[in-house]
Amino acid sequence: MKRFFIFISLHLFIFLLVIVYQAQADDEEWTIDKYKSLSYARVSGEVIHGDNLNFFIGSHENCEKVYNSFTFVTYEKPGDIHQLVGKNIPIKINGEDLTAKVQSITPFFEMGYRVSFSLGTYPLKEYIYHLSNFYNEEGKYEIEIVDGIDFKAAKYFDIKTNNWKLDKLVQSILEAKKLCKTINHLDS
Repeated sequence: MKRFFIFISLHLFIFLLVIVYQAQADDEEWTIDKYKSLSYARVSGEVIHGDNLNFFIGSHENCEKVYNSFTFVTYEKPGDIHQLVGKNIPIKINGEDLTAKVQSITPFFEMGYRVSFSLGTYPLKEYIYHLSNFYNEEGKYEIEIVDGIDFKAAKYFDIKTNNWKLDKLVQSILEAKKLCKTINHLDS
């Protein structure tokens, strides 16, 4: 009987441990770090975890501007994918038509590519508060790569939509800005 109780207790403990781990894995996790003269805040996508939404802050701009980019991983392998570099690709953010400039295309685990897009550079505080308000009003932040003139999204992207949780956007960007200020201090 004692062995049976230990057996059941051990299995219950493992079950609860797995449940707690799964709950933590669903939380919005931001990576905040620095690289050379940049600090950044990054959050992974909810549809494809390998897709990132990035906010880079440069110490050379006194940490007052933010460069916003995102990545999409694709397993499509068209021979002409590299011709997209430097081009503006049609996208929708929460259904609104925009474009994003393809910055780079790199191999992704020999199975596909990671395509990096630029949304532009903006004054930091105004942009993040605007984006935070936009996210709170819309209840989501979703980017969809869509068809355009002489561009078929399905040719290059097997999954064309991803979304990101931005509940911790402001605090994460402000923390990255503080980190940027330490880079400035060390460089002077």
